[in-house]
Amino acid sequence: MAGAAACGTGGGSGRPGQAGQATPAAGTVTVFAAASLTGAFTELGKAFEAANPGVTVRFNFGSSATLAQQITQGAPADVFAAASPATMKTVTDASLASAPITFVRNKLQIAVPAGNPAKVDELKDLADPKVKVALCAAQVPCGAAAAKALAAAGLKVTPVTLEQDVKATLTKVVLGEVDAALVYRTDVLASGGEVSGIDFPEARQAVNDYPIAALAKAPAGDLARRFVDLVLSQRGRDVLAEAGFELP
Repeated sequence: MAGAAACGTGGGSGRPGQAGQATPAAGTVTVFAAASLTGAFTELGKAFEAANPGVTVRFNFGSSATLAQQITQGAPADVFAAASPATMKTVTDASLASAPITFVRNKLQIAVPAGNPAKVDELKDLADPKVKVALCAAQVPCGAAAAKALAAAGLKVTPVTLEQDVKATLTKVVLGEVDAALVYRTDVLASGGEVSGIDFPEARQAVNDYPIAALAKAPAGDLARRFVDLVLSQRGRDVLAEAGFELP
């Protein structure tokens, strides 16, 4: 499956999660997760594998809208972690998940390349036609959040590119192909200093809730529930907070 990558077994941090420690198990748990969760969930996947010898956590990271569509079209998955309630609703409306739980929240920042060559300081600078801007596509949670923030500021921004997930949007900044982009704060942190993040007040009006659920037709139902338990545990909360997510 495009975008899918397996964590290496036994490559965890040596700090097992609080969930899933009772009995050793074997098998694979497949987690579909928003691209912005890549760093935190990869770490939690290693912890889950360390706590469950013989188990492999396989991830498919990408646009929540695309992942939801794949799930409704029958892609085999055990867990879905979305970057917005709207994309999770696609799955729950199809009776493929029930009672999703909001586990983190995320807000936008303006990402600019090192040195900020276009001298972007605030959100209104993105409306300057001389500033090349990248945004997520409207159907993607980060794109919907950007639209809310820009509407709250009364701004019209014409992007030079619309990307299908937040990682692709950030990459445009890293490569210097645009002067700025609206991405999640967590993605700016995960860049390791390759880009700088600028806070802006309208971001508070476009905070995204992230829901998670074990899927109703999960091939590995028990492992799916145990992975969700790990995400919701104190260990999971610590990893996610360190990555820059806000806890509900």
